[in-house]
Amino acid sequence: MAEAGGFFAPANSDSKIEPGPGGHRERLRERFLKGGADAMPDYELLELTLFAAIPRRDTKPLAKALLARFGSFAEVIAAPRARLLDVKGVGESVVAHLKIVEAAAHRLSKTKVIGRPALSSWAALLDYCTAAMAREQAEAFRVLFLDRKNILIADEVLNRGTIDHTPVYPREIVKRALELSASALILVHNHPSGDPTPSRADIEMTREIEKAAKALGIAVHDHLVIGRGGHASFKSLGLL
Repeated sequence: MAEAGGFFAPANSDSKIEPGPGGHRERLRERFLKGGADAMPDYELLELTLFAAIPRRDTKPLAKALLARFGSFAEVIAAPRARLLDVKGVGESVVAHLKIVEAAAHRLSKTKVIGRPALSSWAALLDYCTAAMAREQAEAFRVLFLDRKNILIADEVLNRGTIDHTPVYPREIVKRALELSASALILVHNHPSGDPTPSRADIEMTREIEKAAKALGIAVHDHLVIGRGGHASFKSLGLL
């Protein structure tokens, strides 16, 4: 029976399935809720992520364009704003939403290590450092400060530098450790080149920090170098 502006749907129709993009979005959401992110390829997870920023347009073409440019979901959300805006279809709302997702991922990984024993949560600590630093475009030097029980009490980026150098001052690191009443340190910096192999300068700088810290009874447990291709541990390499 017809009615003005439309028709009555048959009694056995599925009212949940909407025509056009709306139905596709609903089906993607249901698949995500049932199977989680592991059940979805990167382009579908990125489609879902873009729904909030692009409410009335098919997001699949843009998701695929972003993945073609950057390679993976993680690389997309970590990409610099200027490079994201180079992709046709990306505006400020898309950039803002991707950066919110990136910040949320970092915050979640940080909650798994702050306030916990660092040495017994090593896998989570590595995941956090990798998420926070592996895709940085310039070098950054952070210090994880631990108490007497090796509980992580503070995580601070003390210096940022260029693509291949970060100025590091051992006295500043030790001074900050004393201010926080830290008993031990884990040093972390990244190599934007992607190769985490420690350089001669990295080794010399680490020895200077270790010497300054040891004079005040502060231990340096490790120095991690983070790169896109993995990480290097000074302790594992016999450099500490």
